[in-house]
Amino acid sequence: MPPQAGPQPEDPASDRTARTGFWLVGARGGVATTAAVGWSALTRGLIGTTGLVTELPALAGAGLKDWDQFVLGGCELRPGRLRDSAAEAGIPPALIEACAADLDAIDARIAPGVVHNSGPAIDELADEQADGGLARRFPTPRAAVDAIRADLDRFREQQRLERVVVVVTASTEPPTDEPSLPPTWDELNATLTSTDCPLRAGSLYAIAAIESGAAFVNFTPSLGASCAAIDDLAKRSGVCHAGRDGKTGETLLKTVLAPMLASRNLEVMSWVGHNILGNADGRVLSSPEHKSSKLGCKDAALQSLLGYSPQSLVSIEYVPSLGERKTAWNHVHFRGFMGVEMTLQLTWQGHDSALAAPLVLDLARLVDASAGRGESGALGALACFFKSPCGAPLAGHSEQFAALLAHYA
Repeated sequence: MPPQAGPQPEDPASDRTARTGFWLVGARGGVATTAAVGWSALTRGLIGTTGLVTELPALAGAGLKDWDQFVLGGCELRPGRLRDSAAEAGIPPALIEACAADLDAIDARIAPGVVHNSGPAIDELADEQADGGLARRFPTPRAAVDAIRADLDRFREQQRLERVVVVVTASTEPPTDEPSLPPTWDELNATLTSTDCPLRAGSLYAIAAIESGAAFVNFTPSLGASCAAIDDLAKRSGVCHAGRDGKTGETLLKTVLAPMLASRNLEVMSWVGHNILGNADGRVLSSPEHKSSKLGCKDAALQSLLGYSPQSLVSIEYVPSLGERKTAWNHVHFRGFMGVEMTLQLTWQGHDSALAAPLVLDLARLVDASAGRGESGALGALACFFKSPCGAPLAGHSEQFAALLAHYA
């Protein structure tokens, strides 16, 4: 399949005021593909709404757009078809076939992705596709930003969209040296023409989205818009953004259980978590440089939730045979009354993309609503969706969910 020049036109007579574009970075990855099939199945009435936070009765009056008012597009480093990616993600063949026309239409709107300072594991994935891959590389960060912005502007115009929401679901990048970044947009912007700029592709997507007027969501542990200078740009531009690192499994449990233990005045002495998974995300995270970003997000909550720092260890191992079936095992060693020591052990076994994809759809819907309300900067009300939430302190899940309802319901 030859590289696509960019999103393709569709239905020029559509009503611009009725539709929001949903642009997925990493569009043929497991999470984005599952989100695309789920969106299609929802619009066709083929599945129920289990797993979707925005379908809870408490949010029925939030004024969120219907699923058929979204148009999906995106970018990707790999050639291929969403149908094939859906099969790899373990989606039932009958559902893939029922949604095939929608998936083919989305495929026609997938542009080549951008690789820039993305880390060795992502470079390796892109290089493997040298004979037919879609990866684009540019001499400077500013050139990459301008190319991404052109894709988004083309998508908006060709699909006659009122708004666009960009969601990064791509592979995890290595950490960015945040302390070295300037605090204001003017200072950071001045570095984008230099090859010494430390920003990675995920942050370039954030800048391009904001400059084009599109809302931005970072579902990965990568830096994205989570620095003062890019938030400064968002506020100046009147654009909202959310992130960082979707909270789908083990950390979700921590933000529920740690407040429970703290409220009973039980002393957590150690909390050990071991994760195994086998999809493309697992492969990238097998690289130590990339893994360190993920571990930092997964291990950040305990001190804030408990008020002290127990011994903590989080590990992630790549086991190819597991595919999307992720297992997280947690061992919590705590002390109770009269110094009696006890343990809590939990095993979370889930389908990685099926846990994440509905949250991606929810976030697109909620961020679209915030954009429609004229909100700008980091959306702290969406903290319940993230391990390292922008615009809000780390807190227990119940407190975060209450903030979500107070903001949108």
